[in-house]
Amino acid sequence: MSNATLKAFFTVFRKEVVDAMRDRRTLLRLMIPALLMGPLMLMMMSGLVASFEERAEKREIQVVGIEHAPTLRNFLERQTYTIKTAPADYEAQLRSARLGDPILVIPEDFEVLLAGGRPVTVEIVSDSANQRASAGVGTLNRMLQAFGQERAVLTLALRGVSTEQLQPVKVEERDLASLQARATRITAMLPMFIMMAVLYGALTAALDSTAGERERGSLEPLLVNPAPHGAIVAGKWGAVVLMGMMVALLSNISFLPAQQLMRSDSLQAMFQFGWYEAAMFLLLQLPLGAGLSAVLMALAIRTKTFKEAQASATLVMTAVSLTPMVSIMNPGAEAAWHLWVPGLAQNALMMTVLKGEALTVMKVMPSVVVGALLTFAGLLFVTRSMRAAVSR
Repeated sequence: MSNATLKAFFTVFRKEVVDAMRDRRTLLRLMIPALLMGPLMLMMMSGLVASFEERAEKREIQVVGIEHAPTLRNFLERQTYTIKTAPADYEAQLRSARLGDPILVIPEDFEVLLAGGRPVTVEIVSDSANQRASAGVGTLNRMLQAFGQERAVLTLALRGVSTEQLQPVKVEERDLASLQARATRITAMLPMFIMMAVLYGALTAALDSTAGERERGSLEPLLVNPAPHGAIVAGKWGAVVLMGMMVALLSNISFLPAQQLMRSDSLQAMFQFGWYEAAMFLLLQLPLGAGLSAVLMALAIRTKTFKEAQASATLVMTAVSLTPMVSIMNPGAEAAWHLWVPGLAQNALMMTVLKGEALTVMKVMPSVVVGALLTFAGLLFVTRSMRAAVSR
């Protein structure tokens, strides 16, 4: 590469960066959401977890007909639970999500059937669309099973039968997931926010440096300069990538102080996101930022107005934002082809970092190769389009 080409590259690069920084209104629209992303996201997540923890600490059970089951009341109170009478319109409140606890409904013949050794049917009423109420169904089920086991143990003990026959097989669960891996069940959406930050940061600069300049009439005078068109395109592309990565950097850093705002101590203990994770996230975004910046420029260079370019870029934004849904809709081990799909690859790699697992060259290389190919193809298309515009 000659000195003239390098000089042209840095001249165009500096000019595009200055133009982007000069548009303070657009810059603030990008930077402020990036800085607020971490605090807002972690506050919402920690608030949700804290609400579940707070409800678990209250140890309250909403019951209909508890007066028909004094033995069950005695058992629940011995487990330090507070029994409350459910409201009369509990079904309507569950449907409207105004009630956040499942309802235990006890039949009138509870004690009669229990004393006669016959099975008793009780109801746990909830609404699967009401997430708060659904979360308490498991706890209520376990309490009722413990009550039934206690009754069976007492009955067998009175008859002189060994209670070990009730549980001939003992089960012990062993979770192989690390603390960080378990935390990703809550923080799985974090990579998507980081990816969208890169795209939104690059979007405005990519469209403005191509379709925007053509609409303002400043693109053609730039192209008639003796500087190589490849150097001009590369300078514009470099500025676009820089803007995208700047927004990504702010988004990553915003999660560091935001951890102090967490209301849930358990989530704060599980959520391990330090300078190492922030740096790895930023590096993993480079192939995506480079490739999609070139693709956005390629889409915009063929349009005549900024609005038309925005409509074309929407397809790219939608496609990238939907790629993480592949792993959500297809839970389990990640397929090898996931690492070759832009967006999906970055989501998988960032999830690996969040789990505390090591990144290997074989995992990272596909995203780098795809990013390089997208960059080359996009810049080549933009360069040829500019040459065609000059020849006309």
